[in-house]
Amino acid sequence: MNLTLTEEQEMLTKSARSFMAEKFPREVLDQIDEGELGYSPEIWKEMAEMGWMGLVFPEEYDGAGMVFQDLALLLEEIGRVRPITPFFSTIILGGLPIMELGNEEQKQDLIPKIASGESIFTLALTESSARYDAKGITMKATASGDDYILNGIKLLVPDAHVADYLICVARTSEGAKPEDGITIFIVEAKIPGISCSVQKALNEDRVCEVVFKDVKVAKQNILGKLDEGWNDVRRILDRAAVSKCCEMVGGAQRVLEISVAYAKERTQFGRSIGSFQAIQHHCANMLMDVDSSKMITYEAVWRISEGLPYAIEAAMAKTWVSDAYRRVVLLGLQINGGSGLIVEHEMPRYFNGAKVAEITFGDARFNRKLLANCLGYKKLTFPMDNSDLCERQEGNILL
Repeated sequence: MNLTLTEEQEMLTKSARSFMAEKFPREVLDQIDEGELGYSPEIWKEMAEMGWMGLVFPEEYDGAGMVFQDLALLLEEIGRVRPITPFFSTIILGGLPIMELGNEEQKQDLIPKIASGESIFTLALTESSARYDAKGITMKATASGDDYILNGIKLLVPDAHVADYLICVARTSEGAKPEDGITIFIVEAKIPGISCSVQKALNEDRVCEVVFKDVKVAKQNILGKLDEGWNDVRRILDRAAVSKCCEMVGGAQRVLEISVAYAKERTQFGRSIGSFQAIQHHCANMLMDVDSSKMITYEAVWRISEGLPYAIEAAMAKTWVSDAYRRVVLLGLQINGGSGLIVEHEMPRYFNGAKVAEITFGDARFNRKLLANCLGYKKLTFPMDNSDLCERQEGNILL
């Protein structure tokens, strides 16, 4: 694994950092948070013109032909300022699954729309149980001629109110295991039978309740294989967890920078507070958490880019980074003191972002159970069956 940036990657990083700083000053972030959409269509268009939407898609689909590691660097720079949810939803939860699972007709039709910024996608997965396992999928999809009829409710769907398409996970049959009989559909978000209500999350992201009532979806809109979609869903979630870790790494790095700068400037008892051992140790602990988070995240990123199995690395990264980002933010709040608690300061935004990112795609406890299952502790109460998770491609070694 080589984490040395190429010249092209350095240019991408510098360009992204400059763009985020210029386009997302505090007043713009406040306007976005207070607005109805949860994002800026004008800036969205500019991002598309810069090629961000098509970064990892092949040139034959109007993309830039870059790899997941390049996208990870972009997500880290975005996370330093504020995650742009339509971007994450569209690229990570929509575009990459279509690129991986879609047939040629689906790719030719949809990927150019994503790369140009024309269409917004999202993933409709979680339901009333808020589980990230197959038992949580209760939405029914019933065959009717050349169509399927979808009925059910999806909760906490990011950006569904502005989405043009939903990647919807539903149950098309009952099997011996909860993982059997699950199918992924590409659903147009504005067709009859779909209604959407919007709520704000703690970090001001928009999450939606999406109600499906007799929604007709053509069989040709199945993404992947009929009744065999759960393993595909797991890969989507694992890749999304790694992507979320990239954003958290960027946020944690920014919190460290803010805190160190404040420790150097703030004086108490005639000296900067950064000269006190307690503050120095806080900064050192933050640095260790930031760097270790980056290393464990980019190992998973590298494996995804190389086409290697990455489920274990994704679970380890999400476990560690979820806890580490929370620790970094809490220490940052201690260093910044009372000023870090007022809403006009940057710190509350990172605190809220850390709390939401921690539980998204499975919190640390969820992923620890997943890893324990890999080690053979089958008697643990474990909400999902990932029997293939521990299988390594290299020699089919089981941990």
